[in-house]
Amino acid sequence: MKRISIPLVILLGLLLLNSVYVVKETDQVIITQFGEPVGDPVTNPGLNVKLPFIQKVHRFDKRFLEWDGDPNQLPTRDKRFIWVNNYARWRITDPLKFFQRLHNERGAQTRLDDIIDGETRNAIAKYDLVELVRVTNRQPEENEDKTREKPVVLDSVKWGRTFIQKEILAKSQSRTSDLGIEILDVEFKRINYVSEVQRKVYERMIAERQRIADRFRSEGEGQAFRIRGEKDRELLRIRSEAYRKAQEIKGSADAEAIAIYAKAYDKSVDTRSFYEFLKTMESYKTGLDSKSTLVLSSDSDFYRYLKGSDGN
Repeated sequence: MKRISIPLVILLGLLLLNSVYVVKETDQVIITQFGEPVGDPVTNPGLNVKLPFIQKVHRFDKRFLEWDGDPNQLPTRDKRFIWVNNYARWRITDPLKFFQRLHNERGAQTRLDDIIDGETRNAIAKYDLVELVRVTNRQPEENEDKTREKPVVLDSVKWGRTFIQKEILAKSQSRTSDLGIEILDVEFKRINYVSEVQRKVYERMIAERQRIADRFRSEGEGQAFRIRGEKDRELLRIRSEAYRKAQEIKGSADAEAIAIYAKAYDKSVDTRSFYEFLKTMESYKTGLDSKSTLVLSSDSDFYRYLKGSDGN
């Protein structure tokens, strides 16, 4: 009897475990029996029961889910080829319809690829590139880019990127209404030129900056030449002024010296003789040294003060 009861207890335990299931706060559940849904979706959290082994639990997330598209090369209305990468947020609103039409999240992601990518392609082809990259008609301020010779005037935008995103969202939502899901938002993650066009844009940007750099260099060289010219002119003026003042000072000194000499010669004979004596002594000092040899006549003025007081 004991041997029979143990397998029975195990079987009852398995039946009990397989007949109850827990619904979490983030889950919504569909019960299927032989692959077909039975009953209404279970959306309230808590403990629930089902037929063991016959019925199966399928869980779906209540939360917002992410759809991340692959970058696609698309043409705009003005024949510009660009890479467009967008993303979306969606949620499961009707788990029963979702299970019947898409079965699981992988099927939903595949269907969203077709819907959102298709609507994005249609929208990109309807608008010019400027409508995709800009939102408003804001013009750059006067002091925003001082390197430009002329003010930048941007093309006007009639619709803008936000309007295009809303258009993609509305058309995508209309195609998912019977799938049990709701697309909440569609946004552009990135818009960029294709590699060939991007290279040309970079080359044009480099050429533009090179032209600005050359203009700045030319203006700088002109300023340098002007400053050097002003420096040389000012230096020449200062030198001329200094030379003029030096000559004036020399002239004044010479005039004073001549006046002093004249006054000295106009003095009495004794004063004049003393003056002549001093000047002659200075001549001896500057003109003679220990190796000098002079040949003088006896009546020479230069010889007169070399004679002794007795005339010898």
